[in-house]
Amino acid sequence: MNKFVKIAIAIIICLTVGYSASLVTRPSVVEWYPTIEKPFFNPPNWIFMPVWTLLYIFMAVAAGLVWDKIKEQNEEVKKALGFFLIQLTLNAIWSYLFFGLKNPMLALIEIALLWLMIYETYLKFIKINKTAGYLFIPYLAWVGFAAILNASIWWLNK
Repeated sequence: MNKFVKIAIAIIICLTVGYSASLVTRPSVVEWYPTIEKPFFNPPNWIFMPVWTLLYIFMAVAAGLVWDKIKEQNEEVKKALGFFLIQLTLNAIWSYLFFGLKNPMLALIEIALLWLMIYETYLKFIKINKTAGYLFIPYLAWVGFAAILNASIWWLNK
């Protein structure tokens, strides 16, 4: 399997996870989210879909680039992709906790764990393929911002 097929498979997986998370998110964005207090720096709702779509594509390209090195660095790649799958799962769980359960406090605890797993994945990816690591930097930044936003929403609505 060549690199581009691996990237394509990773894109399908990541966008499927993102779409699945959006199924939980959408009803709450219409019904619950407008009713809660949000900080002054809360972005408009329309920004989230394009940002997340781009981040899922960056994640997928990164995973595909790392996956492509499996013959040269088998154990390192397997470990890195394991961390990737854990952080991708945590990413989806956050949507369920925040929007599905409408529980900003539980989501805040989970997003801290998510950020740490993203950072660990970044560290593993950058050792295998620099570009893959760099593709994780916007994701780290956005989830860091999302954690601050999550904390602010929890604080304003506790």
